[in-house]
Amino acid sequence: MTADVSEFHYGLVTPIAAYLMACLGAVLALRCTTRSIGRGRGEKRFGWLALGAVSLGCGIWTMHFIAMIGFSVDGALVSYDAGRTVLSLVVCIAVVAVGVFLVGYRGSGPATLGTAGVLTGLGVAAMHYLGMTAMNTGGTVHYDTTVVVLSVVIAVVAATAALWAAVSISAVWATVGASLVMGAAVATMHYTGMAAVSVHVAQTQTGGQSSTSLLAFLLVMLAGPVAALILAAAVVMFDPEVVGGQRDWTTPDQLAPAAPAAHPWPPTDRPQQSLADRRYTS
Repeated sequence: MTADVSEFHYGLVTPIAAYLMACLGAVLALRCTTRSIGRGRGEKRFGWLALGAVSLGCGIWTMHFIAMIGFSVDGALVSYDAGRTVLSLVVCIAVVAVGVFLVGYRGSGPATLGTAGVLTGLGVAAMHYLGMTAMNTGGTVHYDTTVVVLSVVIAVVAATAALWAAVSISAVWATVGASLVMGAAVATMHYTGMAAVSVHVAQTQTGGQSSTSLLAFLLVMLAGPVAALILAAAVVMFDPEVVGGQRDWTTPDQLAPAAPAAHPWPPTDRPQQSLADRRYTS
């Protein structure tokens, strides 16, 4: 029989927490990518882009599994395979890194942005559905194909917008606003994908969503990515260049050496030193 499923077993607590984590990952990724602008191709640029990719990947993955805490199947005890759950995290960070490094090193031209957005969006969708394969309900999970395709399209659009914002927005408040939109896009993709889910169970089970073992498992899985986000936030906030009073971001034009000041008179019109002055200065 088809079981009743719900995304809001704990009310709005899980959706709000999931959204905030997605926003946190997005804003950290944007700030890290901004810091990499104009730094050439050295280690600092690579490090900021890598930190941005980890932040965005962990934010998306954390959003997904916090939202899954609120997922319940009436009459079924939900559990997860640890190996596939961790694999979905690795996939998420890897595909986000591909997109971030593409636009970070090659810019936001239409071809680069389109390629990076499609790859990243498909990777985020793969993370979502790979994470769903880790779920065991004691029954059979079915998907509405049309809704699945819609969720993938949303993932591609959201990923493309996120990568464009990463290399195009530098002002702090604009970054915060962009991260709020990006968090909403990621959450929309997740809940659209979950709307495609139906679960068929042969018989009801005892325990239900109140199982403390399920909640404990998900919290353990979330501990690592959340710690990574906290560490990334500390790095961004206490970046020595910012703490030291330098600008929060630098454009390539600002890195160019300043042109020497022009003399107020032509060389032939410069005032001549007297012989005594020349002896004194020599």
